[in-house]
Amino acid sequence: MNTIDPHIAISTKDLTIGYQNKKERISIAKDVIFSLQQGELTAIVGINGIGKSTLLRTIGRVQPKLAGEILLDGNELESYDPLALASKISVVLTEPIASKNLTVLELISLGRQPYTNWIGTLTNLDKEKIVKAINMVQIEDLQHKKCYELSDGQLQKVMIARALAQDTNIMLLDEPTSHLDLYHKVHILKLLREIAHETKKTILFTTHEIEIAIQLCDKMLIMEKERSSFGEPCELIANKSFENLFPSDTITFDSQSGSFKVKK
Repeated sequence: MNTIDPHIAISTKDLTIGYQNKKERISIAKDVIFSLQQGELTAIVGINGIGKSTLLRTIGRVQPKLAGEILLDGNELESYDPLALASKISVVLTEPIASKNLTVLELISLGRQPYTNWIGTLTNLDKEKIVKAINMVQIEDLQHKKCYELSDGQLQKVMIARALAQDTNIMLLDEPTSHLDLYHKVHILKLLREIAHETKKTILFTTHEIEIAIQLCDKMLIMEKERSSFGEPCELIANKSFENLFPSDTITFDSQSGSFKVKK
């Protein structure tokens, strides 16, 4: 009998991701293998076009996998109906929100949709979850503002709060630090780490901020075309996994400092 580690939130085996059109299957990345535990912050990194966002969308079942397995709490991802999945996984993608005319409070309240009745009435429990999410992200002073009044960094925190209000064990975020300056990139990622460690939620996100991720993440997944490398940042550095990310005649990785250097 198979035994499932109760601390494993989501895992993949021999996963192939990509797209299916009428004529053929277009594979973007193969042999994607990882296992995420509760309370961990994990970054997906790799060159442009390698399939980071596609992987995130596949895990969130926004698009289908091509081959392999995705296990959620030890069960096949496909075994969950949409409502059950929405109570397990929250997804923050890069698509613009439907209406920036919503207030911050209204947008965050949408995170409770999987639990409300057909007319969307919020219960006291729903309201408690919303207030808790707002407090955790520290945006109490923004809740009555319209979303179009917010900066990029403020809006990103609101989207994180909406995912928190959904109260899922797993949060998926696509490029949560895009369009932010260095300070706000670090601020958002430190916030995500704090949420993961304090609430025991499993947070998986895509990023181009590899050096910051090395410093702040518990685990990292390095995606390449034919394989992936997964582990703690220190393990990946020791295994020289970062050194093949970019052409060596242009960019090199310094394992001592954990940073990339441009070759002159």
